[in-house]
Amino acid sequence: MLSFQIILHGFLLWSSMGFLMPIGILVIRMTNRHEQCGRRLKIILYTHATLQILSFLLVTVATIMSIGNFDNSFTNNHQKIGLAIYGAIWLQAATGVFKPDRESKGRSIWFSIHWLLGVTVSLLGIINIYTGLQSYHTRTMKNTSVWNLAFTVEIVVYLFIYLLQEKWPYIKQIRSDLLDETVTTNRSRNFFNR
Repeated sequence: MLSFQIILHGFLLWSSMGFLMPIGILVIRMTNRHEQCGRRLKIILYTHATLQILSFLLVTVATIMSIGNFDNSFTNNHQKIGLAIYGAIWLQAATGVFKPDRESKGRSIWFSIHWLLGVTVSLLGIINIYTGLQSYHTRTMKNTSVWNLAFTVEIVVYLFIYLLQEKWPYIKQIRSDLLDETVTTNRSRNFFNR
């Protein structure tokens, strides 16, 4: 029974920290290109908030499971990092709820704090998934290399999308310029081939 609880604990935290939270971050990064679009911006913001709330709820369930079922002596890194993440998630949730208006003077300070907490929670969450897999291996002696590899591939995909989002407007502009150049070249050829 304990083995099932450990697996469920890990699955809930992967679902939260390894899936919902990164997807929520990727979604909110889309706002950089849609600042002026009211309806689309609202959809993006609500999607981000929904994903982060679901992530928060799953972390809370997994934390309650941990407190109720596991030895929490905080003698290993996985437990210590988990506690730090849980505290940071509560702070992050508070900053999300108490967001100042766009015109507010405190908006840039709020944004910096919210962004920094988000990065911290995300990085610690990724690290803690790896330490959790290591703890599972240590406790059960079961091989976790497939899960480590699968999670590493997942993180690489997220990073690729994250970086692609940053460069996507540039890529679209180059493509547009190349298409314009091709059309111009074809028109010139057609003109001279008459």
